[in-house]
Amino acid sequence: MASALTTPAPRRKRQQAHVRAVEADLGPAVKSLVDTLGKALVAVIVGRDVKTVSRWAAGQGPSGNDEQRRIIDTLQIVELMLIGDSPSVVRAWFMGMNPQLDDESPAEVLAEGRAREVMRAARAYMDVG
Repeated sequence: MASALTTPAPRRKRQQAHVRAVEADLGPAVKSLVDTLGKALVAVIVGRDVKTVSRWAAGQGPSGNDEQRRIIDTLQIVELMLIGDSPSVVRAWFMGMNPQLDDESPAEVLAEGRAREVMRAARAYMDVG
């Protein structure tokens, strides 16, 4: 297995995004997502209302396993995309129709629990840009 010093830079950055996501406390993770994507978009992804997302961002954090998984998955994808793009571009990417996802938005696909498909689409987008 390659060390961090010999791992190619794009792969190392993907690994760093993964580590940041899985090691993040859930309350701050939600706040980070809200700062980048906005409360309404995070609410769509986790299948909850904006008030609940606001409460989570204030520090309470989600308690359900599905919501926690969606937060962690979404944070990993956001962290990866922020390596090469601004928060406004990342937010637009999550909202827009995506040809890699049969013209569904990444937010809708994440809401259905299909995080791997969204990660593949994010990597494809980053490889082009």
